Formats: sequence, structure tokens, C-alpha cells
Amino acid sequence: MPTVIVTREEAIAVVQLNRPEVLNALNEELMDELARTLEELDDDDAIRCIVLTGSEKAFAAGADIKAAFIEATPVSMLRQDLTTKWERVRRIKTPIIAAVSGYALGGGCELAMVCDIIVASETAQFGQPEVNLGIIPGAGGTQRLTRTVGKYVAMEMILTGRRVKADEAKAMGLVAHVYPAASWLEDAKALARTIAEKPPIALRLATEAIDVALNSPLDAGLEFERKAFYLLFATEDKKEGVDAFVNKRKPSFKGR
Repeated sequence: MPTVIVTREEAIAVVQLNRPEVLNALNEELMDELARTLEELDDDDAIRCIVLTGSEKAFAAGADIKAAFIEATPVSMLRQDLTTKWERVRRIKTPIIAAVSGYALGGGCELAMVCDIIVASETAQFGQPEVNLGIIPGAGGTQRLTRTVGKYVAMEMILTGRRVKADEAKAMGLVAHVYPAASWLEDAKALARTIAEKPPIALRLATEAIDVALNSPLDAGLEFERKAFYLLFATEDKKEGVDAFVNKRKPSFKGR
């Protein structure tokens, strides 16, 4: 069976992690296939937003501990370098929504945080429990979680390995929306369709500008934003958007 399943629905694509027997535990094969799949979708102009999801029970319960850690050495970890797969996902330009139901723990939580937006079923649980294995998060957890929820909340979560439920994750800013368990995936797809209707070039530059805000001083972020803002005035989509607004009609953006 494929470890990743892709479903295309007009301008959106749903990418489902598919290792249900181990709650979508992340191994090298799955991460390779996921990165390759997302890169192919990113090259497809017809796809304007991607929903990354798992099953009702688990988005991803973490790394595949038996496969990755039992016999691992520093040298084998260096050679394997699984974290580069997360960076391949991070470099995708098409907006990615992580739709989380059930467990998003360890590498699963880190994978969700690499995406542009996280939404959750009311059943979702997030956490970085690596300390219970005698290690720490190694795919960005200490960095992205801290930037998202702040030092003291991240410190408490990582040092205790505590899981947080969906409502608490939303309150701390880790999750954008919490949806009912009966409709969480359809609600995530509805959000993706809303984003897919927006101008693709503006979406890309807005995403880059927000990422710069997390990783740069304010002056550098403002400079990037200003240049991106000016650049969009050269696009056909800007002309279409302004004309549609003035003439009170729905815009049709082409990504040009």
C-alpha cells in the first residue's frame, strides 16, 4: 500500500498519510514519498492549496521508534538526516493546511508546524514527548513551538512531555480553528477552497512575509513586506482584484 494517498478536488489536493497500523508513525519511506508528492503538487498550477492529513485516530503519532532509534548512532543519524525531509516540506510554496485529528506527537507535531496553517478536530492532541525517550525534539520542535506559543509554554510542554488537547492548543495559538469531530476534514477542505480562490502570487508572498516575521528583526521584515507589496502591483491579478472590487463582481485570479 502507498504510504501517502493523494486526492485532487478541483483547485485543492488532499494528501493523506497512510500507515494506519502504526498510527502514521514517520519513517524514511513515508517522509520521502511525502516530500516528493508535495513537490509534484507544488509544480502543478492547477493546485492552489493542499490539505495534509492523517486518519481520525492520528495525524502522526511521532517517529517510527523501532525503525529509527533502537540501533541508531550519531553517525547513522547524521547519514540518514531525516530532518531534511521536513525542510523539503517547508520549502513548498503552495499553502499547506495541516488538518489534525487524534495524535500529533513528536515528529507529527513538528510536521504539522512546518505547514502554513494548523486546524484540528476536537479530538486532536499535540505534544513533544521526546524527553520520555531520553532525547529532545530534533525536527524543529524546540524552535517552532517556542516561536508559536512562547518560551514558558514551550518549556513546560517539552520538559514534561505533556500533551495538549485541541481547545488548549487553539488558546495558545498553535491551532487556527477547532472543528467538530464529525466534520473536521470537510471543514479543513472548505478552508482550503477559500484560500484557493485567492491570487496565488499574493498568497506566496504573504506566506513568505509571515515566515520572515518569525525569523528576522522587525526592520528586515518590514523591508521584505514593502518590496513584496510593490511587486504585486505588476501582476495581472492585482488589476483583476481592483477592477472586481470597483465593479462589485467576484474576481477570477489566474496567478499571473
